[in-house]
Amino acid sequence: MLMLSDTRTAVTSQVHVHLARHGVHADYGQVLSGRAGAAPLTVAGRAQAGRLARWALRHGVGIIHASPRSRTVETAALVAEALGVEAQRSDALDEIDFGAWNGRAFADLDGDPLWDDWNRQRSVAPTPGGETMAQAVVRAAAHVASLGQGGDAALCVTHCDIIRGVIAHYLGLPLDHILRFDIDPGSVSTIAFGPDGARVIRINEVPA
Repeated sequence: MLMLSDTRTAVTSQVHVHLARHGVHADYGQVLSGRAGAAPLTVAGRAQAGRLARWALRHGVGIIHASPRSRTVETAALVAEALGVEAQRSDALDEIDFGAWNGRAFADLDGDPLWDDWNRQRSVAPTPGGETMAQAVVRAAAHVASLGQGGDAALCVTHCDIIRGVIAHYLGLPLDHILRFDIDPGSVSTIAFGPDGARVIRINEVPA
């Protein structure tokens, strides 16, 4: 976990938008779930959502938005129940549309030249019939920025590469380099919006 700033010193005019990755599900690590159907959260995944809920309570989260995928909706619902709020679904936070790769096993993709290009050159490599990394980042970053103009701390429950892409956007990091940092299941990364712009103040914190 990388802490880029101590949030206790943040000025009161800042609005924090937290990006949380969904909990572990039964297909995790085996299948590129993408926008295909995914198995429900495992016992471990539900426990991660519970820890995320306790974290959100401590950090004053008042708004929860979630990608429409079942794994993010389930995670967000568990957090929302603990906070006593309603989670809202947002297409802007949806997983990357991987086109023909949606639902494919990683073992089947291994060695595919298009897949290898995707992981080497995210800034330009296409997906087979889906969207580019840049397209996904544009929609997600715009939604995060809109939440940053509000008054309440917000939690966005979304996906690994979406979080990586948004963080890269605010750090000015080329998309080709987003695999240089991890985003673990149930982790939180935070962007603080204030009068001087946006700053990344937390990356991949896994609540205890």
